[in-house]
Amino acid sequence: MVKGKSVKQAENILRLATKRASLPIKKLLGSAVANADHNFQMQKENLFVKTIYVNKGPTLKRSMPRSRGSASKINKRSSHITIILTTKK
Repeated sequence: MVKGKSVKQAENILRLATKRASLPIKKLLGSAVANADHNFQMQKENLFVKTIYVNKGPTLKRSMPRSRGSASKINKRSSHITIILTTKK
């Protein structure tokens, strides 16, 4: 939804999105913009989202007790979100 958009447009899209993942991605976008401003002296007005993707993270393996002394597996999955920002040329 936000790939190729300016940072301001991306923030507006994520603020109005009804998806559950929109809040963590909005926070991550804000952090990426703050890092670009502080570490690389880039202006927020010139930034846009070049790439955004989600990769598989580590899986925590747990078990849930069941009847007759058996157990079933529970996989608690996690993910890594990557946002790449660039400036307009």
